[in-house]
Amino acid sequence: MSPRLLTFSILGLASLVLADGPADNIPEKVRPIPPAGIKVSQADRDAIAPKLRNLSKEVEGLPGALRNKPRLLELLPDVEIYHKAVEWALEHDEVYSAGDLKNLAKLVQMGQERADQLHAGKPAWTTATGLVVRGYRSKIDGSAQPYGLVVPDSYRANDPRRHRLDLWLHGRGETLSESAFIGQRSVSRGEFTPAHAFVLHPYGRYNNAFKLAGEVDVLEALDHARKHYPIDDRRVVMRGFSMGGAGCWQMAAHYPDRWVAAAPGAGFSETPQFLKVFQKEKVSPTWYEEKLWQLHDCPGWAGNFFNLPVVAYSGEKDIQKQAADVMAKAFEAEGLELVHLVGPGTGHSYHPVTKAELNRLIDLLAEKGRPRVPPRVRFVTYSLRYDRSYWVKIDGMEEHWKKASVDAELGRGAADLSVRTANVSAFTLTFGPGDCPFVFSTRPTIQIDGAVVKAKPPRSDHSWSASFVKTAKGWQVGSRDTKTLAKRHGLQGPIDDAFLDSFLMVRPTGKPMHEATGKWVTAEMAFAVDQWRKHFRGDARVQNDSVITEDDMAKHNLVLWGDPSSNAVLKKILDKLPIQWDAKTLTVGKTTGPSASHMALLIYPNPLNPAKYVVLNSGFTFREFAHLNNARQVPKLPDWAVIDVRTPPTTEWPGKVVDAAFFDERWKLKGR
Repeated sequence: MSPRLLTFSILGLASLVLADGPADNIPEKVRPIPPAGIKVSQADRDAIAPKLRNLSKEVEGLPGALRNKPRLLELLPDVEIYHKAVEWALEHDEVYSAGDLKNLAKLVQMGQERADQLHAGKPAWTTATGLVVRGYRSKIDGSAQPYGLVVPDSYRANDPRRHRLDLWLHGRGETLSESAFIGQRSVSRGEFTPAHAFVLHPYGRYNNAFKLAGEVDVLEALDHARKHYPIDDRRVVMRGFSMGGAGCWQMAAHYPDRWVAAAPGAGFSETPQFLKVFQKEKVSPTWYEEKLWQLHDCPGWAGNFFNLPVVAYSGEKDIQKQAADVMAKAFEAEGLELVHLVGPGTGHSYHPVTKAELNRLIDLLAEKGRPRVPPRVRFVTYSLRYDRSYWVKIDGMEEHWKKASVDAELGRGAADLSVRTANVSAFTLTFGPGDCPFVFSTRPTIQIDGAVVKAKPPRSDHSWSASFVKTAKGWQVGSRDTKTLAKRHGLQGPIDDAFLDSFLMVRPTGKPMHEATGKWVTAEMAFAVDQWRKHFRGDARVQNDSVITEDDMAKHNLVLWGDPSSNAVLKKILDKLPIQWDAKTLTVGKTTGPSASHMALLIYPNPLNPAKYVVLNSGFTFREFAHLNNARQVPKLPDWAVIDVRTPPTTEWPGKVVDAAFFDERWKLKGR
């Protein structure tokens, strides 16, 4: 059965639920998200159960049946997403209407049809046009994640022509379960469908404004689509509205070299001002929360739009016009002018005439295509998590959470290339084969912050790459010392960073030092696993400490729960961590407390495999209160914290935060 022939009831599947204003500003009165669904009768469960069991058997059996057919085996997530959508909706009380319930039976049928096609070696959906739902296996937790595609009718399998692709990031939907999302993507083409273009609708792992694992979902879904369809990488457009508009600002500002243009609509572009205006919230952050806001607050990243065209949209009467107004001021501070289209007399929606003008401008930009080698690159960052744009990559910062920048320009003045930096200790410039702008066989002259450095000549394929490091003598050609522990891309913290890549929860099997802290660990680990499923829509991998292998350490960031007595892996590496912990006291820097009531939360390079993290006693660090407004869904704790568990966990904190701070650029305790 073609998904286009299904008649899903969209009403109620994923209504765009906005935060409730002042009612959602009380941490002691947090409503559950996702909300509880309707009661599903036993008769309704019994009606779908046999078909779901059959699909379960198919999902379990297909890996063995296809083990010698890797091309077909890699399509297994395309089946799993249907099974997961139905199973989770029933198991986790996420059926929200009678229409939802009817749709579950249709989803089981669609999953079974795909399983049958895989068995027959004829996966028809891979060459279909129109509305197609796809799935991929996420590196983070091994889960199958869905995304929607609008495949243009002009597409033909094996056609070498490359197509434009527009990413569309959806709005807030507190009832947007997998089943609701797949249902929508099976019947609705969405807000924008440019001619002859693919449109990719990421799920974003539910309702997180496409940050953290939601951000990774966008990138993984795009990579999957690029692998299976002829996508023109130079004509990928980033779009979104409302919560999706916030995600659009985030993805555009932090990955400025991936898109030909960005079109954020409404949404929010930063946390503190938005919460004051939209949420009417009194914002009172700790000092480290203010620093952590720099990770996602887009005004500080406005310089990256020097290389990325952006056309923002707002309704004239929409309170969320605030996002573009804030960004317009940030653009001005960078010497740029934001093109901001405003729908006259319009609230939180697109004005039809203004929408047509938006499309005209984006179409012109998409037709031109993203440049391969822009002659000038301006890039700013506050964290090495985001380290590059085009041919510029920042390898080291003098201090995280302060603005670091590189402004690099070809042929400026007497030098072949001029570079100006701020808060940067190392960087690399790279031009791919055929892209090198320098004269072959000559050593280019690179001017860095006024000093002149001679670099190596281009290679025979007309590619070129050179790294530069700041020393006591100034800038020199060379790379950072890789033998000394230092913050670098993907290994820079904070705690939440560990959950942007493959992670493994390590359960303690030994006896804890103290009963109170042992109970806290048990409860907090269960909480972390539950919160991961609810808000990032995957089953966290969990393994006992007694069976952790070198292979586990090579593949995963290890999240170690417990203390040195209860967790064997923690005991093994304790003397290599910047803490002291025994049966009497816990000490981090100058902060000391009795271990009977204090626990350490921490992220640090794994001493047994410094290419990966170890995390102590923490999942992602924002809690239930944050889910009431997407602007709050940002890291709450820095690189380490000491928690007094005598204060019970709340909807904001895991206990009383006695102390918390960041490590320095060498992973040492700053000023301690």
